[in-house]
Amino acid sequence: MYRKKDATPEFPRMHLAFGGTLREDNRWVLLSLAIPWDEVEKRYAELMNPGNGRPALPVRVALGACIIKEKLKTTDEETVEQIRENPYLQYFIGYEEYRDEQPFDPSMMVHFRKRLSGEILKEINDLIVEREVKATGTYTEGKEKGPPEGEGGKCGTLIVDATCAPEAMRFPHDVTTLDEARRKTERIIDRLHDAMPEGSVKPRTHRKIARREFLSFIRNRKPRVRDIRRALKTQLQYIERNLRNITEMAAVAGFSNLSRKEYRDLLVISEYVRQQRELYREGELAGSGRIMSIWKPHVRAIARGKARGMYEFGAKLSVSLVEGYARVERLSWDNYNEGIELKAQIEAHKERYGAYPEVVCADKIYRNRDNLEFCKEHGIRLSGPKLGRPYKDEQRKRAQRRIEREDEAMRVAIEGKFGEGKTRYTLDRIETRLKETSESVIMMVFLLMNLAKVVRVRGRDLLFVFVYLIKGIAENLCFGFGFNRKAVRAA
Repeated sequence: MYRKKDATPEFPRMHLAFGGTLREDNRWVLLSLAIPWDEVEKRYAELMNPGNGRPALPVRVALGACIIKEKLKTTDEETVEQIRENPYLQYFIGYEEYRDEQPFDPSMMVHFRKRLSGEILKEINDLIVEREVKATGTYTEGKEKGPPEGEGGKCGTLIVDATCAPEAMRFPHDVTTLDEARRKTERIIDRLHDAMPEGSVKPRTHRKIARREFLSFIRNRKPRVRDIRRALKTQLQYIERNLRNITEMAAVAGFSNLSRKEYRDLLVISEYVRQQRELYREGELAGSGRIMSIWKPHVRAIARGKARGMYEFGAKLSVSLVEGYARVERLSWDNYNEGIELKAQIEAHKERYGAYPEVVCADKIYRNRDNLEFCKEHGIRLSGPKLGRPYKDEQRKRAQRRIEREDEAMRVAIEGKFGEGKTRYTLDRIETRLKETSESVIMMVFLLMNLAKVVRVRGRDLLFVFVYLIKGIAENLCFGFGFNRKAVRAA
């Protein structure tokens, strides 16, 4: 059940325990003004049953708490404590007066992330980006007005690139993961044995021997290939025997005695053991979807080729940047070639703003034959070196190099956006466990970066207006006292 609030609280009326009022230029007050709460509430209310159930907390509390957690980079428990102690944070989540009590239980943060899914946060982000980009005047207010004036009806610059949002997980060493899977199956056997009829014989698991063999292998800093294969084989044999025993015991006791997490782990372990047995026999795995972690089975290896490692383990993102505002065009847990996404991103740009971009700045992986032909057909300049032989004319050659340097300077902006998300926020280490909550955190990072830019732009505009007014007043005063107006302007 969800109940809409009638009005947004005004911060001058907010009662403070020690007197005084909130400052209008506080960062949380400015950030709250940049969020379209009414539009967000309409989308959030659709998820709730309007007539039945306990009333849910308002969307301003749910979304505001997630934004506070991401901006301050705190835990769920610390986020609740920060809200309890700070009146500005209480105003940000919609309180009308200061309350020295917990706003909600910290476990509610998980439910907030589930309700505010990646798709919903993406819609909110798109709403904010379209509003701010169209306010710049570079783009049209809608397709009904037609394409803007310019060369070939093009407008703006589209910057595209891809990155990975690594998960907070242990490096997926096969023998170590198999040892973890074996210990989980042993605990499941213990649970099923407690539910078996009295007098049933508990199957042998050889857990002490298996643990001793694993420790003997893992302490070897430079194991040979035959040592690795021997360790894989022995651990696989232990787990496969445990899985056979679990199947026989479940036929009597049933899987209802297992918790939801234990049953989920059992399904993941069964698939993981099948994959490891195929890898052991064939040396390769047919198809994709190789499991890297028992407790995060949705995570895949993303080939990146960076200096610190060939692979990253997390979600892969295709991102577009327009006027400094970032959108996540695609989020996938499987590896893919981001070059094939360029056409869809360009068509999405036309759908949003009514015209194709004039320039597309991208790195080399996007410069394939299909993308080059597509851009040439629609009159779009794709950044990068010219195909074919270089110009013989030195002047044209220098002009081409200058254009390439300018395009590369513009493309760096999206790399800076990735750096902002991974240094100032948590895009470099996603600490949530579930697939849907991880997607929510990733989208929240991009939403928060765009909101921060909105606050910066509006603050810069206000500063410009203030300076312009002060300058005008000074000119009028100086002119009244007989000073030269041009000399004052030059000063």
